Amino acid sequence: MSEEDPGPPTEDTFEIVNELGLHARAAAKLVRIAGAYKSRVEVAKDGQSADAKSIMGVLLLCGEQGARVTVRAWGDDADQAVAAIGELIADRFGEER
Repeated sequence: MSEEDPGPPTEDTFEIVNELGLHARAAAKLVRIAGAYKSRVEVAKDGQSADAKSIMGVLLLCGEQGARVTVRAWGDDADQAVAAIGELIADRFGEER
């Protein structure tokens, strides 16, 4: 695959389950996880998408509790990136238990 044609993304959809939703601290954790991967990673909600490595982009998605977000990644470690972000979301961003 060339850089112009990265091929189909690895993607999955997750429900934001923590009470406070995708607030600043949760968004920062998501951005930190996404930044650990070489793949291009984006998060989408309600038809809008953002670079998952951009704190402002992620915050602007306004992911409240119950929102469904789709994580897409393109690259050699795309599967791992999507899985790691999914685990973070399922773990309520490490917040309330």
